[in-house]
Amino acid sequence: MKFAFDPAALSVLPIVGSDSFFPIRRVFCVGRNYADHVVEMGGDPDREEPFFFTKPADSVWTQGTNVPFPTRTENLHHEAELVVAVGVEGADIEPAEALDHVMGYAAGVDLTRRDLQAEAKKRGRPWDMAKGFDHSAPMSPLQRATEIGHPESGRVRLNVNGQIRQDGDLAQQVWKVPEIVGNLSTYVRLMPGDLIMTGTPAGVGPLQAGDSVTMSIDGIGEIAFVMGPKP
Repeated sequence: MKFAFDPAALSVLPIVGSDSFFPIRRVFCVGRNYADHVVEMGGDPDREEPFFFTKPADSVWTQGTNVPFPTRTENLHHEAELVVAVGVEGADIEPAEALDHVMGYAAGVDLTRRDLQAEAKKRGRPWDMAKGFDHSAPMSPLQRATEIGHPESGRVRLNVNGQIRQDGDLAQQVWKVPEIVGNLSTYVRLMPGDLIMTGTPAGVGPLQAGDSVTMSIDGIGEIAFVMGPKP
C-alpha cells in the first residue's frame, strides 16, 4: 500500500512484565461514574444509563517527565481513572460475559480543559476540545488481567505537589466494569486495542504549570508527571 506521506507512529501502552506493547485503537471515556463526583459537578447522583465521549488514541501519554500544558485554557483539571483495555472483539456483550473481553487494566488521568467544557455545556456543544487534546490522557503501563484478576475494589488516589486531591475506591463506581463494557458494546463493536476510561471520584481540581502529579490505583499501577510550562 502506498501512502501520500509516512503514517503517524502507533500509540501504545507498555505491558508490565513483557517486552510487547498494547496497540491503542480508540479511547472511550465514561462520564459521571462516581456519585460524589456527580454531586461536586452539580449533577443528580441518581443512577442513570452511562454516557460516553472519546479521546484520540494519540492523546495517551506514557513516557518522559513533563506533560505539555495545553493551549487555550485557564482552568485545567485532573481526573483520576481506572482504564480498561479490551483484548477480545465483541458487540452486544452481556455483562456476565464482559470480563472475557478485557485484557487488562491501567491507571490514568483524564486531563480536562474545564473552562472549555463548561462553555460547551452552556451552549449545548460537543466536549471534544475540552477532553480530546494532545497529551490529555497520561496512563501507567498495562497490567494483564491474567496476572491481577479483575479488581472490584482498590484505592484510587491523586496527589498534586504531595497533597492528596482525590481519594476514592473502585467499589464506589456507579457502573461497574462489566456493565460499562456491555453497555458501550451496544453502541460500537469493541475491538482489541480499545481503551475505556471509567470515570473519576470526587476531588477534581485545577493544575498549574510546574505541578507534580502522582496518580495510583492499588494493585494496578501508578503514573507520575510534571505539568510543563504554559504555552
